[in-house]
Amino acid sequence: KYTEYPTIDLSQVSFMINMDMIGRLNAEKKLVVGGVGTAPDFVPTLKGITTGLSIKLDSAGVGPSDHTSFYLKNIPVLFFFTGQHSDYHKPSDDIDKVNFKGEIQVVETVLQVIQKLDNQPKLKFQETKSKESTNASFKVTLGIMPDYTYEGEGLHIDGVTDGKPASKAGLLKGDIIIALGEINVKNIQDYMKGLSMFKKGDTTTVKVKRGTEEKTMPVTF
Repeated sequence: KYTEYPTIDLSQVSFMINMDMIGRLNAEKKLVVGGVGTAPDFVPTLKGITTGLSIKLDSAGVGPSDHTSFYLKNIPVLFFFTGQHSDYHKPSDDIDKVNFKGEIQVVETVLQVIQKLDNQPKLKFQETKSKESTNASFKVTLGIMPDYTYEGEGLHIDGVTDGKPASKAGLLKGDIIIALGEINVKNIQDYMKGLSMFKKGDTTTVKVKRGTEEKTMPVTF
């Protein structure tokens, strides 16, 4: 809602940084940085810093987090994320699970990025997806956790929430969604587009790759 009722002139905003779940850096030190395609200066800036982290760059300006609304206002965005985990959206996601040393590494990385970008002129915005897909609104949820580090085709499931449509349909962690209803899913944007077509009570099918097999299962939202 902030972008609809801003407290500052959005035309003066150079870029937006979203740190949504950065406290679970794993042993491989993987850090996903989304939105790098929303400004030409992002990739060279990120490649010009020293982090000690294994950084995966994702060009998309949309995703299931707060940066999307800024992207839709033509503001360059960066989305820092240490990955999904089994405690996601559960009471068990408590302070004892936070990797504080890892979080410091992430914050120091973000600080380097901000300092470099602050010494440059206002960033030039560029679109990464069509407005058709980015303006999608959602009335339902499947109840999965996407694997944002996955680089193959489809949407790799990193976790399934108990009691949600995906769980009831029999989807499992490790499945790769390749179709949702009539939409072929090659990436998270395709998945979001497909999800936006349904409302509560609708029934459709979800097609997944499980190992070497393909399975099609009915799902009710």
